[in-house]
Amino acid sequence: MKLICTNGRFSALTLIELLVVIAMIAILAALLIPAMGRAKEKSRRIACTNNLKYWGLSSRIFANDRGDQFPMSVSTNRGGSKEYVNTSEVFRHFRTLSNELSTPNVLICPSDTRKAALNFSVLSNANVSYFVGLNAQDTFPQMLLAGDRNLMTNGVPVGSGLLVLTTNVTVGWTATMHKNNGNVVLGDGSVQMMTSSRLSDSADCTNRLAIP
Repeated sequence: MKLICTNGRFSALTLIELLVVIAMIAILAALLIPAMGRAKEKSRRIACTNNLKYWGLSSRIFANDRGDQFPMSVSTNRGGSKEYVNTSEVFRHFRTLSNELSTPNVLICPSDTRKAALNFSVLSNANVSYFVGLNAQDTFPQMLLAGDRNLMTNGVPVGSGLLVLTTNVTVGWTATMHKNNGNVVLGDGSVQMMTSSRLSDSADCTNRLAIP
């Protein structure tokens, strides 16, 4: 027992008082820890949306200089990545905008376990957290341009590769990055946080997604 000095005498902290103190500490911890976790996740999601804003803005700058076409629709001879649309090398689409993006750090979501590349010359799929909407066009502002890679279809997580969204496919988010939610950037450059149900409502047969 801890001894407390009172008027020159020492009195022991009783067991009940000690238990009350411990209980209060436990209650405070139970209240604060979840709040801290939510604040940390919110910070990660804000950073993720900022990353996608960079991609959206960079893509629109690219499109303005090339007849309203995003990199996926422009030949490599003109600085695009069209020749890689049917390959598994998703990172190629992001590399086309290396000058605008400045750093490969913006290709990693803070909630993802993947690590950023040291520079764009060594960039690979393993250094990218976001899918690319291969059919996105500047003239169709609500089409999916890019978004978090933690997708699932009909309840099954999606791996790397090409995902074709049709009206009979239920698409959503897994819990691996944003707890069953996710972020997308649309053709108009706007970034939105979407639930699984909202993402599924936005999908149609014109969406082909390249997932790294």
